[in-house]
Amino acid sequence: MEQYKYSVLFIEDEEDIRKNYVAYLKRYFSNVYEVGNAKDAYKVYKDKKPSILIVDINLPGESGIDFLKKVREHDHTTKAIMLTAMSDVETLLEVSDLKLSKYLVKPISRNELQEALEFAIDEIQNFTVYANDIVILKESFTWDKKAKKLFQNNIEQALTKKEVALLNLLCNNLNQTIQTEDIIFELWYDVDMSKLGSLKTIIKKLRKKLPEHTIKNVFGIGYTIKL
Repeated sequence: MEQYKYSVLFIEDEEDIRKNYVAYLKRYFSNVYEVGNAKDAYKVYKDKKPSILIVDINLPGESGIDFLKKVREHDHTTKAIMLTAMSDVETLLEVSDLKLSKYLVKPISRNELQEALEFAIDEIQNFTVYANDIVILKESFTWDKKAKKLFQNNIEQALTKKEVALLNLLCNNLNQTIQTEDIIFELWYDVDMSKLGSLKTIIKKLRKKLPEHTIKNVFGIGYTIKL
């Protein structure tokens, strides 16, 4: 595998196994986090928001299934690979709402893990950006085009009505430059260029609520969001 920018959280209570695979994962991922139980795993998940979870089903205290159920209460996009013993497979198959990318039966070869990771990365790269009308922005920001809501790490961000209208217009026309006159009409239903100052104020405030350089000014024409 090549070096990926994505982050991985590896959850396994057997330290020797965990250290072995973490050393392997660090060859391919920019950030690799490791914990030995579900309680610590959830803290790291909330703090670091990893792209991929690798979870052993049998953990001390809460199980790997319990951990993923808690994650899936509000997060259906983070990829998850479950590590199971042969005796756990039947139980795992009964839990259909965990949205696993893969499950692997222990003992696991590095080739099996590599294939599962490549599958999860393929899901991230090819099936996430526009799935369910969700636009993926930078720094864990997403725009739900149907609900017309902005989220960061699945937490809704407060926007004014004008900010919602502007962000919706730009996200519905990604990689296209929307003329200033068209934006003013969308926000005030009138092509009144005296509103230009108000528009610039709205854009300034909205930019502070988004990752840097999300909304770009095309000089003399208008504004765009490019992905």
